[in-house]
Amino acid sequence: MAHESSAKRAPIAKRGPQAPRFIAIEGPLRVGKSTLARILAERLHARRVYDCEDNPFLSDFYEEKSGSAFRAQMYFLLERQKRLREALAADSPAPLLSDFLMEKDRIFANLNLDDEELKLYERYYDVLAREIPPPDLVIYLQAKPETLRARIAKKAAKGESHISPDYVEEVARAYEHFFFRYEASDLLVINTSDIDFVERSEDLQQLLRRLQEPVKGTQYFLPLGAAE
Repeated sequence: MAHESSAKRAPIAKRGPQAPRFIAIEGPLRVGKSTLARILAERLHARRVYDCEDNPFLSDFYEEKSGSAFRAQMYFLLERQKRLREALAADSPAPLLSDFLMEKDRIFANLNLDDEELKLYERYYDVLAREIPPPDLVIYLQAKPETLRARIAKKAAKGESHISPDYVEEVARAYEHFFFRYEASDLLVINTSDIDFVERSEDLQQLLRRLQEPVKGTQYFLPLGAAE
């Protein structure tokens, strides 16, 4: 209860005309994207775009069934593009906060598809992605592979028990590679291996205070005492 009451006392201050209108939160599986997106959407009074969690092909993909990777990836591509396109087209004064970046889809496609599947996927991606502008701000949540594996095991979500440790590491490495070169938006990088926005209110409060200040280029955030 202490976390809830203190969080309510710390709304994010508006930064005037420079405040980002379109924010995306990204990072590998179980890094904390949905939790942070929910918290920020409440404090920013933002419209939230949820990532697709009802992909009917995902369970088959985790079980490595033949052809499931391409089916799962195409479903994600079409659904993510549709959600972002509709949210961006809406006439609303509220800022937009997305649980994902459009480029996320390509990160996973490059990991999961064979060469021929990837060629076909890229033709669809190029057409669909050009309709989605880059966010004003991306918040990239990092975590060590061992931290991600522990959170996956703790969550025990349906189908995720089939995710191999090697795949978790591949995904984390792919994200690092992508964001090392990312320049399309202002970028705030947060390593979540040693911080917890849910259980430790001070970690959350420090991030909310940081987001009151502009993010220019690529910047890094580490709460004081996080490494203790």
